[in-house]
Amino acid sequence: MIFTLVLILIGALLLLVIGINVIQQQKERAEAERRTEMARQRAIIDETETVLSSTGMFPCSTNIVLILYKRVQEALTLSVNLGGNQTADYQRRLADLNAQIETLQQAPKQAPTVEGFRLPDTDKQILTLVQVLKKLKAILRAEHNKGKIDPTIFAQEEARVDSLQLRINVDSMLSRARTASFMKQYGSSKQMVTKALSTLHTIKALTPNDPFISRKVEEAKALLDEIMGAQKLSAPNAPQQKNDEDDIDVLFQPKKKW
Repeated sequence: MIFTLVLILIGALLLLVIGINVIQQQKERAEAERRTEMARQRAIIDETETVLSSTGMFPCSTNIVLILYKRVQEALTLSVNLGGNQTADYQRRLADLNAQIETLQQAPKQAPTVEGFRLPDTDKQILTLVQVLKKLKAILRAEHNKGKIDPTIFAQEEARVDSLQLRINVDSMLSRARTASFMKQYGSSKQMVTKALSTLHTIKALTPNDPFISRKVEEAKALLDEIMGAQKLSAPNAPQQKNDEDDIDVLFQPKKKW
C-alpha cells in the first residue's frame, strides 16, 4: 500500500514538473514572439520615419504624408499593445501623431506638380533620393496590398513616384554618357544618350507641357551631336593611310627594265 502511494506521488511530481516545463516553454516562446514582433514594428517605424524625413527632397502630396503617418500610427499602436520598456514613449509619440493626422486631415489637400521638381545638387543627395523613392514605392505597394489605400490614390501616387524615378534615371544616363564620351567610349556614350532620349519621349507623351523634359530632350540631342562630332574627329583617316602605304610600296618595288 505504501509502495503504491509512493509511486503515485512520484508520478504526480513528474507530471507537475512536466507541466511546469511546458508552461515555462510556452512563456519563453510567447516572449520570443513578442520581442520579434516588437523588432518588426520598430523596423517599420524607423523605415517610415526615414522616408518622412526626406519628403522635402521631392514634390510630396498630402496623401503620401497621410499614408506614411498612418503606417507609423499602426506600428506604434501595436507596439503599445505589446508592452515593454518603451511603452510610455510609444504612447506619447502616438498621441502626438494622432494630433498631426487630425490636423492634416482637416487641412486642404495639396499635390505639388512633378514638373517643378529639380534634382539635388550633389551625388550623395541624389543617391539618398533614389533610395527614399525606392522605399516609398515599396511602402505604397505594401499598404495597397493590405487594402489601406484607395486604388485611385494609389495609382496617382505610384505614377508620381515612377515619374520622379524616370527623371533621375535620365539625368544619370546623360551624366554617364558625358563621362563615357570624355573617356572616348563613344559607342557606350551614344547608347546611353539614345536610351535617355527614348525615356524622355515616353515621359513627354505623358506630360507634354513639362519644361524640364523639353529642356532635357534638347540637352540630350546636343550631347548626341557632340559625341558624333568627337567620334568623327577621332576616327583614323583610312584613305590617306592607304595612299601612304602605296607610296612606300612604289619606292621599294623592283625597278622595271625598259
